[in-house]
Amino acid sequence: MQGWHGLEDVPGDWGRSVITIGVFDGVHRGHQRMVTRAVDLAADLGLPSVVITFDPHPDEVVRPGAHPTRLTTPRHRAELLAALGVDAVCVLPFTLEFSRMTPDEFVQAVLVDRLHAAGVVVGENFRFGHKAAGDVETLRELGEKYDFVAEGVPLVTDGEAISSSSIRESLASGDVAAAAEALGRPHRVEGVVVRGHQRGRALLGFPTANVESPPFTAIPADGVYAGWLQCVQSPSPYDGHRWPAAISIGTNPTFEGVERTVEAYALDRDDLDLYGAHVVVDFSVRLRDTLKFDSIEALVEQMRRDVDEARRLTAG
Repeated sequence: MQGWHGLEDVPGDWGRSVITIGVFDGVHRGHQRMVTRAVDLAADLGLPSVVITFDPHPDEVVRPGAHPTRLTTPRHRAELLAALGVDAVCVLPFTLEFSRMTPDEFVQAVLVDRLHAAGVVVGENFRFGHKAAGDVETLRELGEKYDFVAEGVPLVTDGEAISSSSIRESLASGDVAAAAEALGRPHRVEGVVVRGHQRGRALLGFPTANVESPPFTAIPADGVYAGWLQCVQSPSPYDGHRWPAAISIGTNPTFEGVERTVEAYALDRDDLDLYGAHVVVDFSVRLRDTLKFDSIEALVEQMRRDVDEARRLTAG
């Protein structure tokens, strides 16, 4: 899959293509339906498929101070889109000037002049152009003007429409199962393993990987979860290894902590040295709330129960 950052990266000899447009944060089941339709239409026409997405998130520009939490890193988002069969991803820098383009200006400058659209596939609620003036019907009319077909794909619903915003709400409440249902896979948090207080190894008997994630990562609510820990694209000798895990999110109230952390214990492994490794944590099931214990002994006893439950839930 080709990756372009800005229209200037599009090859000069790029021919006609089928395009789909969106932020695609999470690449959830609704996104997957839309992208798959674009890929299928491109195959029918014998043309490549292109995903247009944006960085930063448009909300950060049109609503200064807003920072929607991110469901996927740019790297993971690109991997998920590639797995759907996309031929190219074009990341457009979203600026204030860009946000002021009229629908016609956007279509001509982006879809027609540079990417030579033969088809454009969007969600049925798609809005574009300055002050969201354009919709799917606008896109169809401009398609007639500029010689491309436009389709609005129905939203995927589970009682209500699946959206990145609703997934963020599920994660904020700790409902990782609902988030996974909407995503079509477990929610993932990734980052670099850094040194913490090292209580897990020295004091509690459960050495954890303290994962430092990028700013504005969508981290589930404080609590204890079952899931998976995996090394990815890392110089660590464990690169590619994946372990069932018990995961703790919170401030470690038993120790009067103040910093919120994501810590993952690879079940039954006390021999791993993951410092500096790039890891991903996939969340499967929420086990319980974060609690403050009266003693270290009570905490350790609960942790044993958490590990047993995580082992049972991740078996196989």
